[in-house]
Amino acid sequence: MSYSVYKRVSFPKKKRIALVAHDSRKKDMLEWVKFNRESLTRHELFATGTTGSILARELKLDISLFKSGPLGGDQQIGARIADNKIDVVIFLWDPLMAHPHEPDIHALQRIATVYNIVLACNRSSADFAISSPLMDGEYENLVMDYESERIRQAETMLK
Repeated sequence: MSYSVYKRVSFPKKKRIALVAHDSRKKDMLEWVKFNRESLTRHELFATGTTGSILARELKLDISLFKSGPLGGDQQIGARIADNKIDVVIFLWDPLMAHPHEPDIHALQRIATVYNIVLACNRSSADFAISSPLMDGEYENLVMDYESERIRQAETMLK
């Protein structure tokens, strides 16, 4: 399968950022958001339920909340990504701990990759992402058009 067809999807100047952290990484997320508060307040923030509640309460931030990750929050974020309504995901996850909703975690990481959005899974990549000059303006994202390729293949099989 050859993907040479791309769609252009613009990230707005005010990025839509989803914040997710596993329980063992919530303190890291709180520290990271506190350190990057000024930059983050220039953007629209979303978070899974528990993480977002902690951030909103502790840092007095305006954050739109999804459900908790194990209750579907990861999937809600994935749906927003597929609708081009999330541009950046900061997901501080614990790679050494088993999680009952692991398929949801992998699905979120996969959908972020499919739609070529920014996905930072540790503090250093999150630091690089938030401090990039690309965060402060519109950005033209090139996304592989998998759907067109799938339709083309289906039509070929029907011939």
